[in-house]
Amino acid sequence: MAQALAPHTSARPSSPTPASAWEETLARVTSGDAAGLAAYLVTLDEPARRKVAAELPGYVTATARTAGWREWAAQGRPLLVAGVACMGGAAAVTAWLFRRELPRWLGEADIELLLGLLRRRPVEWRADVARRVAARMRLPQPRHWELAAALVRETGMEPPDEEPFVVGWLRRLHPETAGRDPLLAAYGHRIFDLDALAQTSLWRVVETVVHLVHQGLLDRAAVIDAVVRRLLRDGPAARAELAGLHDRLDLDIDESARYARDYAGLLPAGPVTVADVALAQLRRLEEAGRLPEELFAEAMGALAFRPEKKLLRAAVSWAGDAVLRDAGRADTVLDALSTIFTQDTLALQERAVRLAVRLAPQAGPAGHESVRQAAADLPAELCEKISAAYGGGIAEAAPPAAPPLSAGEGPPLPPPIASPEELVVELEAFRWPPDVYLFERLLAGLAEWSHRDPERLRQALRPWWHPFDPATYGDHGREVHESLYTAVSRAFLAFAAPERSRKLTAQGPRRRRYPDAPGAIEQLYRRRAMELVTPFEQGTGYPVLLATPTSGTGHLDPSVLLDRLERLESAGIEALPADLAQALLRLPRRTAPADVELTSGLTSGLTSELTSELTSELTSELTSRRIEPADIERASRLTSQAGRTCAAWMRDGGMPDPAATVAVDRTGGFLMLQGTLTPPDPSLPAEIRALFEVQNGHTYSLTWWPLALPAHREVAAAHLVGYLPWSMDSNDRQTQVLTTLAHGDGPIGAATAHALVCGMNHVNPAERAAATDAFLTLAARGEIPAEAFAEAVTTLVTADFVKLNRVVSVLDDATQAGAHEAVWAVISGVLAGLLPRDGERPRAGAADLLAAGARAARIAGVRAELPEVAAVAGRKGSSRLVQEARRLTQLIAGAR
Repeated sequence: MAQALAPHTSARPSSPTPASAWEETLARVTSGDAAGLAAYLVTLDEPARRKVAAELPGYVTATARTAGWREWAAQGRPLLVAGVACMGGAAAVTAWLFRRELPRWLGEADIELLLGLLRRRPVEWRADVARRVAARMRLPQPRHWELAAALVRETGMEPPDEEPFVVGWLRRLHPETAGRDPLLAAYGHRIFDLDALAQTSLWRVVETVVHLVHQGLLDRAAVIDAVVRRLLRDGPAARAELAGLHDRLDLDIDESARYARDYAGLLPAGPVTVADVALAQLRRLEEAGRLPEELFAEAMGALAFRPEKKLLRAAVSWAGDAVLRDAGRADTVLDALSTIFTQDTLALQERAVRLAVRLAPQAGPAGHESVRQAAADLPAELCEKISAAYGGGIAEAAPPAAPPLSAGEGPPLPPPIASPEELVVELEAFRWPPDVYLFERLLAGLAEWSHRDPERLRQALRPWWHPFDPATYGDHGREVHESLYTAVSRAFLAFAAPERSRKLTAQGPRRRRYPDAPGAIEQLYRRRAMELVTPFEQGTGYPVLLATPTSGTGHLDPSVLLDRLERLESAGIEALPADLAQALLRLPRRTAPADVELTSGLTSGLTSELTSELTSELTSELTSRRIEPADIERASRLTSQAGRTCAAWMRDGGMPDPAATVAVDRTGGFLMLQGTLTPPDPSLPAEIRALFEVQNGHTYSLTWWPLALPAHREVAAAHLVGYLPWSMDSNDRQTQVLTTLAHGDGPIGAATAHALVCGMNHVNPAERAAATDAFLTLAARGEIPAEAFAEAVTTLVTADFVKLNRVVSVLDDATQAGAHEAVWAVISGVLAGLLPRDGERPRAGAADLLAAGARAARIAGVRAELPEVAAVAGRKGSSRLVQEARRLTQLIAGAR
């Protein structure tokens, strides 16, 4: 129901006319005077306010599209004030607050200004607004929460039930003020049931809950129960803060015993911090004689399968103490120790073996058999100890068989667009994040269908561009924002509505431009789209794109390119510069028959049983990516400038490979990588020479870059090294670029090695998997640049640019997938630079590096002498580093 704003006590006797009221409102809006506007609006009578309310939506729709962002930012808060003051219904005011063009976040002064206006309305009306605002809120950031919360508290209404509102309340809960909050009674019992609990600042929630429990404002037993249930519910995603809250509640032994089964249920999959809390409670119960035997066995079995060394050490320690208290547990403990034998961490294996040897006299038949079966996979020295204690005759198992190593398939190429209607559907789907294959299909489809059936395409495109909004094409009044999306949109607009496009083109030079293409490769893509604007505006068109790839790796079949050039020549149309440059870069490297015979050299680092298969695979790949003499002869018959350029490119072998180097840049107080390329040949087209300017920064289009340079991987990698590090802490899928890079062609060296090592450093193991796939592809093709790779790892680890343990985890995965020989070549090359010298403190991950080297060397059957490893192995003490060094030394020396 609409409710009029109560008149101001100092309102003027005669209110301005509705027309003049709107003019005055507009003047205050454009000046950015929110407070002055609020004071003015409360003096208006009802007709004047209705006039202002009626004009506001149209003004916002029209002005938001054309105003510069600074100009619009100044108007946003006054416009919110105007709507709240003048609109009559609660639904209308709520809709106004959530207009996408208006500010999402307000300061305290802005909120008080709006509340002052809202408080002039009846209580029931304000409660209705609060309910509606709460219902419109969405996570992760509930919009206008402070405004709604103030109305809820002031009106005394039933607190809203919507989770975004409750999460907003929880985010603002403070230990010192929570007890006085009237919303605590409504929401206190729901804290640990919220689906979006992880989207709050949990450390402060913990402090507040502890404070409220101590004050008696929250029931202690209910909180304990809710915390344990939430830890179980979240499983692997359980938060460490809640485990800390559990500890701070300081359960007594009776309280702990009630949750014994739940604690056992937390061990298999809970995060380390959660499992640690559960283990402490279970051990406490077992020591007090309050833990049932079946739960002890369940806990031992769960801990034995955990990969974390901390939990495994605790499990062995607890097992040893528990069996002293009750010798009947020997078989349960031995079964768990048998699983720990397989953990492949020498220090853990030694501890487990010592305990197993001590328990041998108490072992029953089941425990005896479990230990004997698992012992064969232990290192030779430990296997002998178990064999002596458990009846002898246990032989060390043979190294595991290496799985077949395959380069796999490159990315697939989607089919071309089959109709104008499909083209429009795909155009509307070209949003965030941008997809390179869709980009190529859109440009190719535009060229084809604009020539093949132009009227049908124009009709299909009309709903896409009409009504016309300049902002869709990056035009924001005094500013022009340039991106891949706006470039594609401009190309389509130039065909669909050339008169609109010509107007934007004419206004462009007078406006400030904001390009968001940070790298030369991304700029090439954008130029390819933008250069289509002119022929479509002029009505000449462009019937076929030269650069559209014929392979998912970005390669372009030479005969297809020649077909396209001949088509342009027959139509009398000159090739567009960026289109031609990209087409040339996508041609395969010139491959003579003699080169195919050399593929056996590419597999020289692989085992003999794989060489024949992979040589055949590589021969097939090289043959499918070659420029035939017939292609060169055919190109020589072309008469256009583009044709002559293509003929020379094919004849002379294309772009010479530049040398790439990578350096760690410490400018500005933080570390960056900077790739450089030797200067280009001046005879190359300008669009190609621009690619030799290497930058660094951040973008979301890295996966596009190898497809622009499929025959020059090292050039693409030189660009990537300055950008990949910026994505190593985010799950933006940018590491996927490495898999496409590996499937390309051309020599690789320092730049490719540094790019892969950056990918190996991603904080998320799932993102690091792309680096593993790329490493496996290169290893299968015999293309791992082991020396450059070892140098990159050494440089980036010693510069504290990457974490060694993350790199090791990728190398370990590659070993398990069959790339053990390539892994050993890399690890053996980094040991001298990463192992500590006398008097130096070992760096984190050094012991893991030795262990990974031992795993790869064992499978590969390596025999070698590594003085740097022998030096560490000869040190006194029994640290894990020294133990792993001794293990590796014995292994590669042939000791068994």
